Amino acid sequence: MSARDGSQQVHQRSVLGFQTNPTVFFVSAGAILALVVFGVAAPETAETVFAGIQDFIVAELGWFYSIVVSGFLIFVLWIGLGRFGRIRLGPDDSRPDYSYVTWFAMLFSAGMGIGVLFWSVAEPLNHFADPPYGSAETAEAARNAVNLTYLHWGLHGWGIYVVVGLSLAYMSYRRGLPMAMRSTLHPLLGDRVYGPVGHAVDIFAILGTMFGVATTLGLGAQQGAAGLEHLFAIDGGLTTQLWIIALATGAAIASVVSGLDRGIRRLSEIALALGLAIFLYVLVFGETAYGLSSTVESIGFYIQHLPETALRGTAFADSEWMGAWTFFYWGWWLAWSPFVGVFIARISRGRTVREFVLGVLLVPTTLVFVWYGVFGHMAMRRVLEDGDENLLSTAVDDIPVAIFVFFEEFPFAFALSIVGLLVIAIYFVTSSDSASFVIDMLASGGDPDPPTRSRVFWATTEGLVGAMLLVAGGLEAMQMFQITTGLPLAVLLIAICVALVSSLREDRRATRTEPVDRRTGSP
Repeated sequence: MSARDGSQQVHQRSVLGFQTNPTVFFVSAGAILALVVFGVAAPETAETVFAGIQDFIVAELGWFYSIVVSGFLIFVLWIGLGRFGRIRLGPDDSRPDYSYVTWFAMLFSAGMGIGVLFWSVAEPLNHFADPPYGSAETAEAARNAVNLTYLHWGLHGWGIYVVVGLSLAYMSYRRGLPMAMRSTLHPLLGDRVYGPVGHAVDIFAILGTMFGVATTLGLGAQQGAAGLEHLFAIDGGLTTQLWIIALATGAAIASVVSGLDRGIRRLSEIALALGLAIFLYVLVFGETAYGLSSTVESIGFYIQHLPETALRGTAFADSEWMGAWTFFYWGWWLAWSPFVGVFIARISRGRTVREFVLGVLLVPTTLVFVWYGVFGHMAMRRVLEDGDENLLSTAVDDIPVAIFVFFEEFPFAFALSIVGLLVIAIYFVTSSDSASFVIDMLASGGDPDPPTRSRVFWATTEGLVGAMLLVAGGLEAMQMFQITTGLPLAVLLIAICVALVSSLREDRRATRTEPVDRRTGSP
């Protein structure tokens, strides 16, 4: 049976008025409810259980994370720069639906937008104050701090997203398969992906996406409330945090109703423009020459020492630090890969394999490197040369407030902080909107344009789950649950790599021996 025939086997039925896959819908909803009840009713027990699993992974399998994440980066570079690079994600005559600027803005917003403001000052300062090796609060510690931040937010993480996104885009647009995680395994399992195995893969992806975005909403609400308290002396307690989640969910629903082209697209472009404005303002009114020169040097240091930094484990570094930061990040990137992978695949029809790999891998990484380099180095110089201990202690003890304390040294700091809050709010909305879009696609068997009603349902569910976990204090437990999902997802991504190479080789052989159907892109 061909892929085109097989794609019809993912049946949709009306469930509570939604067109969806009943098995995936009900099992996902039941599992979400069970985990929420666990996190709400016994948050300390849940945190203990997931922390124990995470500690085991760090102690016994940290080396595996280091190898496999680096392997994914090497793999996608080989695919993109090699003989498969000219293959188009769709029929041979297809062209991209979005311009480069819009495409970059949308994938950046879904992939890491909010983290740029949350961590750009706080993470380098944390590594500066408490490095895994070497002395703290020195010039060498500052250089290593930015290098470690680059490792956590750079090529390796986006390489993970490329593996999932490229496979989904190729299987869907080139082979006619549904836009669902199960489709990535079709070359290995054939039509068995439309049975229990495929259901399990999609359900797992939905759980990771739901708790990832719900946890992010909860933690982000804490940051937004902290910013309001810092700027306006508004109580940043639980009530304010719940109001922030409610407003963000309402805005996400409005964006959902507007559709992909009008909602996520426009908000992503606005957020990117405002973010760049903040960056340029800091660069111009800060220490411009130092910010740029230190960033250039840090990028060079990162490239020169990448293998050593990426493969560093617990043998010659602080194992507790590695678990809390590097291995935590690898699990986080892996856990988010179904969500971001599905989304960037959905917006990448018509691009070539090479264009996809280089665009998704290099453009966000470059933006993050320049941003983190300038903000991080300027912040650490204030500590080293100006003795700004308040900024350092805030970054270590009260991470959500660090960016606002950093802004205090600039002209019109209050206005700058307001724009920063606006960018954070927009990234919240785009994360929730894009996550509900992805969940609905997975629950409906890969429908590339799921109904608005069901997307509203999932967006509302995300907000409710985030609020419930926030009230019960179960956010940390669910965050640890997300990280534990990284290990099985790493194994799944290895299988996806094998399946993708098999399909790409078949594609090349077919184009040499017979013409390609220009309507479908397949022989």
